[in-house]
Amino acid sequence: MTRGKVLVTGGAGFIGSHLADCFVGKGWRVTAFDNLSNGDLKNLSGLVKDERFEFVKGDLKNQAAAYRAVKGVGLVFHLAANPEVRVEKTSSSVHFEENLVATFNLLEAMRRSRAAKTLVLASTSTVYGEASVIPTPEDYGPLVPISVYGASKLGCEALACSYAYTFGIRVLIVRLANVVGSRSGHGVVVDFIRKLRDNPRRLEILGDGTQVKSYLHVDDCVDAFLHLTDRFIKSAGRVDMYNVGAFDQIGVGQIATIVAEEMKLRGVKFVFTGGVDGGRGWLGDVKNMHLSIRKLLDSGWKPRYDSEQAVRLAARALLKEIGR
Repeated sequence: MTRGKVLVTGGAGFIGSHLADCFVGKGWRVTAFDNLSNGDLKNLSGLVKDERFEFVKGDLKNQAAAYRAVKGVGLVFHLAANPEVRVEKTSSSVHFEENLVATFNLLEAMRRSRAAKTLVLASTSTVYGEASVIPTPEDYGPLVPISVYGASKLGCEALACSYAYTFGIRVLIVRLANVVGSRSGHGVVVDFIRKLRDNPRRLEILGDGTQVKSYLHVDDCVDAFLHLTDRFIKSAGRVDMYNVGAFDQIGVGQIATIVAEEMKLRGVKFVFTGGVDGGRGWLGDVKNMHLSIRKLLDSGWKPRYDSEQAVRLAARALLKEIGR
């Protein structure tokens, strides 16, 4: 890719901050745009003194802010979203506002911009719902999300595709498995660390224990973003999409074991809650998730870490950040 100016929405967040780090390190000028509802300026502490980096506090729910954000930018990575899948942790209206409305405003801003014509949209495995084909390929259908979060992200995909075909914006959609690593503020690894820090003898685990999912290390995630973006920019395509995940899956009980091992804890009692709606950890939880990455492999990229390695590396990094 030719170096220029890139916008990362959600740039103070978990994945966004790692992406900003990477682009600045490669000599790009980066604007990280974030309303700090989930992001944290500490994630960008290594960039604030770099002349190639700029942080802008703003909210994509505000159209004027979205217009200002894309000014002078050619390439946009859209990671701003409410990341919480569990319905009891947030309201449906938050997903609508933070995901759909924000994405619409960003697309409108790009439509009116002379320069910002390439969008890389971070999507999610939850758009597939409970897929009957495992591993699940990109052309699987029909897509029936079982969470409001998944539905909102599928809506974002649909909006982006419509703008590509109606207004000439080029769109790369990246459907991510569960991403883990340093700076993560939510998810199973963080939850287990916090619970075991409070009670090192007992760990409550949501669900019936049969949940198996694919986990992707954030370093692999960022590397895949760069690889796919470079490939997409060089292509003539209007819209493309890729699953990005690991080769394998890992069970929730195995994750608990890894976290306990990394915390040097012995004899921890694992207590499964039994779950809801057929043993799910929460309403909308997809119990069996494994993305097919055949298309990704065919593009010439593969992950360095499997799910177990990703979880273990994430646990080690997070323990340094949030303490044992």
